[in-house]
Amino acid sequence: MNGYLKKHTEALVKDVGIEVACRVSGKSKATLGRYYSEAPEHAERYMPVDTVAALEAVASHPHVTAALSEIRAIKQNDELANPDGLCAIMIGLSEQYAALMAEFGRSVETNMSENDTRRMLREAMALQKNILALKVYLEGCAD
Repeated sequence: MNGYLKKHTEALVKDVGIEVACRVSGKSKATLGRYYSEAPEHAERYMPVDTVAALEAVASHPHVTAALSEIRAIKQNDELANPDGLCAIMIGLSEQYAALMAEFGRSVETNMSENDTRRMLREAMALQKNILALKVYLEGCAD
């Protein structure tokens, strides 16, 4: 898991470009490099969540958030065998989607930034994709 997050952190920085990443995050090139370095002395060093959020707001893809989501799904594979676990996951995804859409509605009224609009739409599309995949899976189990 350690290398997986480091790889996606590096992809995020490279997506936005190191100079832009420095400007957006307020971090130096060296500090950003330590976040994705796989050297033993940096093994426990990860990019702070606020820095991830700032960079993903200007990136073409939410690299770290997607990686964390994938890791969570991998850990939940045991729950997939349990129908109650599937229902809980579906409910959780649906609640996240509803909350995101409510936030989106409020933000539109307050003239949110283009970056926030893009971020929310990416999050909404990712949630829709996961909900649809789970629905297809559940339908396949019912047959």
